Amino acid sequence: MKNEGIEGTERFLSPDKGNGLRAVRHFAVGELVFACPAYSHVLTVNERGAHCEHCFTRRDDLFKCGKCKQAYYCNIGCQRVTTERTPSERLLLLQEFESHLNRMDSEKEEMNQADIAALHHFYSRHISDLPDDQALTELFAQVNCNGFTIEDEELSHLGSAVFPDVALMNHSCSPNVIVTYKGTVAEVRAVKEINPGEEIFNSYIDLLYPTEDRKERLLDSYFFTCQCTECTTKSKDKAKMEIRKLSSPPEPEEIRSMVRYARNVIEEFRRAKHYKTPSELLEMCELSLEKMGAIFAETNVYMLHMMYQAMGVCLYMQDWDGAMSYGEKIIQPYSVHYPAYSLNVASMYLKLGRLYLGLEKKTQGVKALNKALTIMEVAHGKDHHYVAEVKREIEEQK
Repeated sequence: MKNEGIEGTERFLSPDKGNGLRAVRHFAVGELVFACPAYSHVLTVNERGAHCEHCFTRRDDLFKCGKCKQAYYCNIGCQRVTTERTPSERLLLLQEFESHLNRMDSEKEEMNQADIAALHHFYSRHISDLPDDQALTELFAQVNCNGFTIEDEELSHLGSAVFPDVALMNHSCSPNVIVTYKGTVAEVRAVKEINPGEEIFNSYIDLLYPTEDRKERLLDSYFFTCQCTECTTKSKDKAKMEIRKLSSPPEPEEIRSMVRYARNVIEEFRRAKHYKTPSELLEMCELSLEKMGAIFAETNVYMLHMMYQAMGVCLYMQDWDGAMSYGEKIIQPYSVHYPAYSLNVASMYLKLGRLYLGLEKKTQGVKALNKALTIMEVAHGKDHHYVAEVKREIEEQK
């Protein structure tokens, strides 16, 4: 396959990483490096009726498909569009995706088989020539390692998609690009100056957590040990794991024990979301924060994780004051722990700004929205409809 294909970049063999993407010209902060239409995509069930099934546009006047009575579309054009070969494989073919089948544990294999069984159950009546189970096993493993979650400006899950050329980028915990979405097109923008010859790095994971947690997550989901500068220097770990200032500092074993507790409660909460009531979930957050707060400072990332979950529950319960209170504790540490132009920081400013305006705190609301806008203009681009939406919200307050 030819290396050229996306202007300003080229595919190359990255030392110790396999295939990668590098710049062949200079990119300034905020500049679009490349855009990639989805090879395939699916809207999440929760967003049906709010977003077009084909182009993911958010609008109130969608019409329901008369045949399946499930999907909603902008118009007949979106409903009847036929998917042709898209320019999403200019540098990397879908068939070249790594599957890492030989490194999957039994739990992942079982999940794969459950997905294949579901596929047969729902589609075998409509598709007569489904690939055999071995081919499907490989395909599901490839998509699990290389698929993307499409999110809106507040990082709510809109759908899932495959972007082969975007998947070519290797991971760094200190990335120089960020991926955002315009409908079902992925846009890759520089968040640092990139010089000719430099490799282009995306982040595959949430970067809030300390090195050990990030490495574990990357190994478990993507089957590699990260050796990026952030992982070798661990420069942010001390601030991320801040301990409370106490008259007698806790013993190292007390800290290790609390870290184990924190990691367990995060996993426990993730599972509890499926069966506990909102008030039970909120109580779970409050109790864990009280326990961790005996040793951890409020800026500690495990505290912030549970505060973020509590804020989400408060928003769901329409407890706007509770949500605002948590958001105010989260935003400053987020700005320290995350890299510059982080979508996590932008979405937190956005949520806080909208909460403030809803609670008639106009000055604070406009200030928070402007901070979100500063990040979004770099991450999403100045011409993105999300940016226009936030500008309109600010204008309405004048």
